[in-house]
Amino acid sequence: MSSYAEGKRAFGFCDRTGFRYPLKELVPQIVNGRDSGLRVGRDVVDQDQPQYRLGQIRVGDAQALRNPRPDKNFSESRSLAAWNPVGGGSELYGTETLGLDIKGEVGQVTVSTS
Repeated sequence: MSSYAEGKRAFGFCDRTGFRYPLKELVPQIVNGRDSGLRVGRDVVDQDQPQYRLGQIRVGDAQALRNPRPDKNFSESRSLAAWNPVGGGSELYGTETLGLDIKGEVGQVTVSTS
């Protein structure tokens, strides 16, 4: 059994704007994760911003790796992963020719339409 009345026609006033709303339409205003005690209309309620919760949300961003394993064969790993699509890559990285040698020429093109 509820200790409060449930009036269908009950109304209340928004603590922010002073406008009249049905009592069920007034919602609590949440600030910093807690009820501020204000009851406001659904159309004027401010959503609680997570950026204001600096002490509550973990914001640490680890920069270092624990027990890193650096690449000891840097030149070998670079030659396997790198290729030059314009020149084939054999001159720059010492890999085999990949058959990607491209040749270009400068000339003149005449286009006629009828």
